[in-house]
Amino acid sequence: MERKTKVRAEDSKQEIVITREFDLPLELLFKAYVEPEIVAQWMGTRVLKLENRKHGSYQFETSDPQGNVVFRANGVIPEFIPNQKITRTFEMENTPFAVQLEFLEFEKLTDQTSLLTMQIVYKSVALRDQMLKLPFAQGLNMAHNRLQETLNPLK
Repeated sequence: MERKTKVRAEDSKQEIVITREFDLPLELLFKAYVEPEIVAQWMGTRVLKLENRKHGSYQFETSDPQGNVVFRANGVIPEFIPNQKITRTFEMENTPFAVQLEFLEFEKLTDQTSLLTMQIVYKSVALRDQMLKLPFAQGLNMAHNRLQETLNPLK
């Protein structure tokens, strides 16, 4: 089955570009990235902090059934324009990956559909390529599918 979330990585570039069309109004798609309860649902993680504002920050954490932390990510938000754009850093703690820069842009296509475009910039081409060797695209597509399913009842 074809993935709805598209990941494009050009040779010799330090970035990837991710696009996904959602059957959701723009405001609802944006809400999926800024409402802690919704973020926790579709990402399957705990939202420890989510300050949706210019110069805000965030922290997410996932634990195994025994309560051991298996994933923690954090970052800062240098740019926040409601229903349009979020620029943030993303750092996975306790991993060899360097901090990355993410540009999220939200676009209204129709009253009931919207487009998310994410540009992720890595410190080096090698780090970007290392990320692409992981089941990154598959995991992102699954997360976006959960986002759509989580918000369908709110349309």
